[in-house]
Amino acid sequence: MRHLPQLYRAQFRTTFADQVQYRGALAIWAINLILEPVIYLAVWSTVAASQGGAVDGFGARDFAAYFIAAMVVNHASVTWIMWEFEFWIRQGTLSPRLLRPVHPIHQTIADNLTFKILNLIVVLPAAAVLALVFHANFTISPWTLAAFVPALLLAAALRFAIEWTLALAAFWITRVGAINQLYFVVFLFLSGQMAPLALLPSPIATLAAWLPFYRMLGFPVELLLGHLTPTEALWGIGAQAAWLAIFVVALNVLWARGVRQYSAVGA
Repeated sequence: MRHLPQLYRAQFRTTFADQVQYRGALAIWAINLILEPVIYLAVWSTVAASQGGAVDGFGARDFAAYFIAAMVVNHASVTWIMWEFEFWIRQGTLSPRLLRPVHPIHQTIADNLTFKILNLIVVLPAAAVLALVFHANFTISPWTLAAFVPALLLAAALRFAIEWTLALAAFWITRVGAINQLYFVVFLFLSGQMAPLALLPSPIATLAAWLPFYRMLGFPVELLLGHLTPTEALWGIGAQAAWLAIFVVALNVLWARGVRQYSAVGA
């Protein structure tokens, strides 16, 4: 553990150099990240206009604030380990990682953080421009901003833990593309990425509030925009911490069992 700071510094430098080599890929990701909320915003703004200017209290400016904030939160929490881990198993590249004196998760943490920091150079100015263009109605208060910081960090940690845990299914079934697709479809609907939870049918919204998906995106967004009370904020942060603890334990248990029966498949 005492060598982890040096490990992270070295991995940050390596990942930074690697990311800079693939500037085109970074640009494509940034464009995709920006286009997605713009599409949702255009759709819901059109729906609001057809309903007399608002849908359940959400006007065009409210939708703009929601989806711009969701864009930033999604960037801060996104991971790709569910796709990458399958490649490690099938190509046998997990084997040399297991020979290293530290858990492979540390490499992915460093890679993930470096990628996000680099893309913030594009994401934050893009968010500011979109807010001006669409006249976003940001109603941020000091307490919501202060509560948003731990909520965002917990959302990122929770999503990382959940997707690392699900990625470990590759130890047993090798090809997990179908599981990944199912997960991301459920995430799209129940996290608040496609629409605020308030616009979903009541049974689905209630289900989403109890599952971890909403805690990874919709909750920090609604908290930042002042849609929640202080009590709801505390409850939500507690739910994030509880889900995180559950998946950290699950990750460790599944990792220990998976490594024991692991064998590289090869190309």
